[in-house]
Parts: sequence; structure tokens; C-alpha cells
Amino acid sequence: MVRAAEEEQNVNSGLGDESTTNNDDKNSDTISNMEMMKEKFAKLLLGEDMSGGGKGVSSSLALSNAITNLAASVFGEQSRLEPMPPERKTRWRKEMDWLLSVTDHIVEFVASKQNTNGVNMEVMVTRQRSDLHMNIPALRKLDAMLIECLDNFKGDHEFTYASKNDNESKSMSKREEDKWWLPTPKVPPDGLSDATRKWLQFQKDSVHQVLKAALAINAQILMEMEVPESYTETLPKNGRASLGDYIYKSITVDHFDPDKFLSSMDLTTDHKIVDLKNRIEASVVIWKRKMSAKDGRSGWSSGVSLEKREQFEDRAETILLILKQRYPGIPQSILEISKIEHNRVRNLLHNVGHAILESYSRILESLAHKVLSRIEDVQHADTLTQDPSSRSLKLNSLKDSLKIEASGKFPDL
Repeated sequence: MVRAAEEEQNVNSGLGDESTTNNDDKNSDTISNMEMMKEKFAKLLLGEDMSGGGKGVSSSLALSNAITNLAASVFGEQSRLEPMPPERKTRWRKEMDWLLSVTDHIVEFVASKQNTNGVNMEVMVTRQRSDLHMNIPALRKLDAMLIECLDNFKGDHEFTYASKNDNESKSMSKREEDKWWLPTPKVPPDGLSDATRKWLQFQKDSVHQVLKAALAINAQILMEMEVPESYTETLPKNGRASLGDYIYKSITVDHFDPDKFLSSMDLTTDHKIVDLKNRIEASVVIWKRKMSAKDGRSGWSSGVSLEKREQFEDRAETILLILKQRYPGIPQSILEISKIEHNRVRNLLHNVGHAILESYSRILESLAHKVLSRIEDVQHADTLTQDPSSRSLKLNSLKDSLKIEASGKFPDL
């Protein structure tokens, strides 16, 4: 009995030591997370200027950059259709919760009825600002849908990826030949089964809906942001000077085709796409200012008729929408950065809320587009097994399935 008691005591002592070790590990993780969160928010408060010299950017731009940089580090290596590694998924959720927690403290006053001692009274209470209350849960849902879609590719789905040293992959055709660094998908010699094709199309349609929703939210947020005076002061007095002669003549022709116009432009790099976007956005602002100029002697007034100017503006905005849909995730334009920085002192919280919504919706656009492209890579490889003559086929979901109305508006969701 004595020996049994001693053994039981030793076992309990061992369990106690293990329990203590687990508690110590949890406490260590909690402390580590707390220190990491303090460091991140200290950087945000200093506007990314850790020297404390007061040369940092605005809080809104710092938050926007933090969300953008986090997404780039977490999703930057997601080049295959496969679940995210658990550590990256955990980091994404944890750090996004930190950054989005700022919106819990951006509130507005609303009337609320209360009953006190049998007396009905209407008092003012605070709640999360209405645009944040509506859009943050929506963006979180889109976020979860994208991660769930990647999780769905766990296991065998009849396709794999060729290794860099695979001789067979060197002779295989890529859907996007310029993106040589992306892995090449391999499908069975006789192609995917009908069940897998239907399943793959279902995943594509789901991600496509996420992309459309993120695009719509981002467009709405950017539209609500005011154009700062500091931006308009840098603009030339007419759209031709902003666009250049070639682009101006192409937009102001009698018969305008946006697809034909874009096919004539060099859009081979992000820098060139953003440059075109900067020029067109500047011209839109100029034309709007000219149309709103009531005094004929105003520096923004012009001899061009109002109808013509509205037509030019509509064409320019159509081009901007097509660029946004075909190239989600490109760097921010000068106007977008200016809007995020605008009015940082007089209306800081309003601007911070918009900056968070804009950056969150923008990075979800980019991730949705990336997943769509990877699905289309697999579909392209499957198509080649059925019809080798389609080797030059270029699938483009953003061009083919997101149709632009003549009015330049997004399709209804």
C-alpha cells in the first residue's frame, strides 16, 4: 500500500508538472502576443516612424498600409490551390482582429427608447458607425469564404502541380506565359472527370461572387471619400494636359470602344497600369470641376459643351472600372492615397474608418482574383487535354464574366 501510494504520488506529481508546463506555455504565448500587439499599435500610433521624430504618415494611411502589408506577407506565397498553412491562417485571423478592433471605437449617437421606473424616455446612446456596422461583418464573411474555398482543395482533386525540375512541365503551355514563376498544374492525360469539372466550376463561381461583392464595397467606399483640395491644386487646368494627346484623342473620338482603347495601351506592368489610372482619374476630377464651375470666368470653366464633357467623363469612368476589375490588387493611385490621407485632423475617425474598409475590401479583391486565376490555370490545363488546338486560349473571368454596362456601373450583385 505504501508503494502504491508512492507511485500514485509520483504520477500526480508528474501530471502536476505537465499541467504547470502547459500553463507556463499558455502564459508565455499570451505575453508574446501582448508584446507583439503593443509593438504593432505603437508603430501605428507613430505613423510608421519608429524614431519618434514626428515624420510619420497619418493614422488612416498607417492602418491601411498595415492591412495591405499583412495580406502581402500572409497570402503572397499562396500560388497553389491548397489550404493555407495553419500558422499563416492563425496569424491572419489574429492580426486582422487586432487591426479591425479599432473600428469598435468608431461610434455615432443614435436615439434609443428606455423604460425607467415605468417612464418611457428617449436617450442618445453610442453604437458602431453605420457603414462599419454593415460592411465589417460583410467583409469578414467574404474573408471566411475565400479561406474556406482554399480549404476545400485539401486532398486529391485529380490535379497536381509540376515541380521546377519536371521536364514535362517545360513543354506544357501556361495560361499566363508572362507569369513564369507560377507552378504549372498537371491533370490526367484524358482530362478531369465530369464530377471534378463541375466541382471546380462551383468553386470558381463562389469566388467570383466574393470578388464582385468586394469590388462593389471598395467602389462605394472610394466614392464616399472626398477629393482633397491638396490633390486638385496639383492638377493641370484641362484633361488633355493630364491625359496626353494620344489618350485624349482616343477617349474623345465619335465612336469609342473601351476594350479597343485598352488593347492599344501598354499595360504590361503594374507601374504602367497605375500610371494610366492616375492620368484618367485626374482627368475625371478636372472635368467634374469644370462642369460644376458656375462662374464663366472660373479657372476651371471651359468652352466645351456640358453634354460632351459628361460623355468624356462617362467614358473615362468606364475605363477605370474595367481596369479595376481586370487588375485588382494593383498599387493605390495618387487619388486614392490622397483621399485616405485627407482631413486627418478635422475628421480623423471618419477617415480611419474609411481607410480600413477600403484596404480590407481591396486586399480581398486581390485574393479573390488570385484564387480565380489559379482555378482558371487548372481549367486551361484540362482544356488542352481535350483540344490541343486551344493552346493559345486565354481565359479571363474578369473580362468575360464581369460585364460593364454602358453607364459605367458595376453589375448588380
